Amino acid sequence: METLRLGSTGPLVELLQSALKRAGLYNGNIDGIFGGQTQNAVITFQRTSGLIADGVVGSGTWNALLPYINGYDWYIVKSGDTLFRLASLFSVSINSIITANPGVDIYNLRIGQKIIIPIGAVVFTDISYTYSVLEMNISALQTIYPFLQTGYIGNSAMCKKIPVIRIGAGKKEVFYNAAIHANEWITAPLLMKFIENFSEAYVSGQDIFGYSARDIFENVSIYIAPMLNPDGVDLVTGAIKPGTAEYAFAEKIAQNYPSIPFPRGWKANISGIDLNLQFPANWEIAKAIKFSQGFTSPAPRDYVGPAPLIAPEAVSVYKFTLKHDFRLILAYHTQGRIIYWKYLDYLPVDSYYIGRQFAAASGYALEETPYGSSFAGYKDWFIQEYNRPGYTVEAGLGMNPLPISQFDTIYKENEGILTLGAVLAPTP
Repeated sequence: METLRLGSTGPLVELLQSALKRAGLYNGNIDGIFGGQTQNAVITFQRTSGLIADGVVGSGTWNALLPYINGYDWYIVKSGDTLFRLASLFSVSINSIITANPGVDIYNLRIGQKIIIPIGAVVFTDISYTYSVLEMNISALQTIYPFLQTGYIGNSAMCKKIPVIRIGAGKKEVFYNAAIHANEWITAPLLMKFIENFSEAYVSGQDIFGYSARDIFENVSIYIAPMLNPDGVDLVTGAIKPGTAEYAFAEKIAQNYPSIPFPRGWKANISGIDLNLQFPANWEIAKAIKFSQGFTSPAPRDYVGPAPLIAPEAVSVYKFTLKHDFRLILAYHTQGRIIYWKYLDYLPVDSYYIGRQFAAASGYALEETPYGSSFAGYKDWFIQEYNRPGYTVEAGLGMNPLPISQFDTIYKENEGILTLGAVLAPTP
């Protein structure tokens, strides 16, 4: 990773600050500014880790921080170690150690053997959630919870791979996706935290939102694509920096729409196409509406593209959906605390009933989509294509991008929707 020092700024500094906070060495604001307080925490960490205490975060310091970034550490078995002793020593459950080490006879530990010890939370919920953080979190979750299946549904315009995670082994399939709009990136850690909490409940044999995680796992396969628009997210969060060709390209597009703040107002993919206006569900009507509003060329938002299914991200999710038999989908957006459940006059079986349960669980309003936003979205196409329940969830309140300080509230409001989506989806 990039070397950081006093004066560095950006999302990687946020990651550093959050990792140091997990290590108990930093109590300041996570603001992405490498100031004196951050430097002092780095020096303290370097000293306690046996590193040169120069306050510069290079490869050695990043490597030493990995346990606090990934939520697990490697441990070399010593004489007298037992499963019970290690669980007590690291304050973790026996089941968590067993799960993280599927190829190890955990009841017959050998001196010198290297095993994984989960030590804390994985998913970051206090920083700007970039594509690189997403990749690190997915890798760490799969290490701790090997039953998770991971893969990719396709590529972005900048050739970033778009990840998908599968939880469960059941025949009933559901699909949740998020961050199709760049400045709605807070929905990505929302879905990732659900994966982590569900996995923890599964390992411990506990419930999630009052339902047995193991029962859900056995009966349902939950597919989650937490970041459909990685390039746009990186632009908004600052991972794509001024001075790069990608930033300059997007900035040139934004100059044609000066009323939209740049980059925080950016919703589109890096090519200036609004991905949620790319699906063949009355795309021509969406085009007429957006063109009448002045979005006639690549833009930070609301440009439908020259035709449906042109943007690679939209094509990826479209083809992925066609390959599966999803009984229900959730498309996560921000903001408004609203659940949109309908497309035109389609009335999929149980769709209104399920929507009412979502509303009751979250406190969100269940509403029909306003006419100006009623066409060419992923949810619209799914309902049109399959006549099955599909929902757009507008999480949180305020102006996009919502501050990460809202995360805990948003998660609490949506864990019920995410759980009930799997429980209430119609069976095949």
